Amino acid sequence: MLKLENIHLDYAGVEVLKGINLEVKKGEVVALIGANGAGKTTTLRCISGFLRANKGKVLFQGQNIQFQPPHLISSYGISHVLEGRHLFSHLSVSDNLYMGAYLQNNTAEIARNLEKIFHLFPKLYERKEQAAGTLSGGEQQMVALGRALMGKPKLLLLDEPSVGLAPIVVEQIFSVIQKIATTGCTILLVEQNAHLALGIADRGYVIELGKIVLTNTGSHLLRSKVVQKIYLGDNED
Repeated sequence: MLKLENIHLDYAGVEVLKGINLEVKKGEVVALIGANGAGKTTTLRCISGFLRANKGKVLFQGQNIQFQPPHLISSYGISHVLEGRHLFSHLSVSDNLYMGAYLQNNTAEIARNLEKIFHLFPKLYERKEQAAGTLSGGEQQMVALGRALMGKPKLLLLDEPSVGLAPIVVEQIFSVIQKIATTGCTILLVEQNAHLALGIADRGYVIELGKIVLTNTGSHLLRSKVVQKIYLGDNED
């Protein structure tokens, strides 16, 4: 479904991505893990059109979308949940969710999708008239996920969904991500919490300083001594 071929990107005179090759097949959950500054978020932004690679190809369903603007890429079925949520804080939960359906024109289908979101996130139904900016961090992350799902994406890009959240809330969010995956939605997950990300991923990639240095199944990477030592906090020899 998605393939990055030899992606290079310079940002402010610095080479951030140095030949990224990555593939996400239909129906997969793929994790991209790495330290801060490794190039994870930059990679997602190249896919969704917020940044433009200097070299290489971003292929989605066989079409090169590298030079397409973000709104057009979104219309192809790619939804990007940015790190930090980026909600319309003064609007209600419902209005924020409706914003995710701006490309849809079937009101009955939009209503059905909204019902599905409220079923997935019961707390959002309870707070549907509440201003999004007054919600807890976990609830705001639910709104961000729900808003992306309102567009019925073929590919969901998730950038650090656990950031700033309490451990119990992180577990809830990842449980929902797993549920989303069972609906057939393809997911590319960028996450610093390598244990959680690889635990739900079919496959994973490890990125260091703008280069992919490891790739394998999620379970294999969890058992990798290199990943355990660097990303899972195992400092034993």
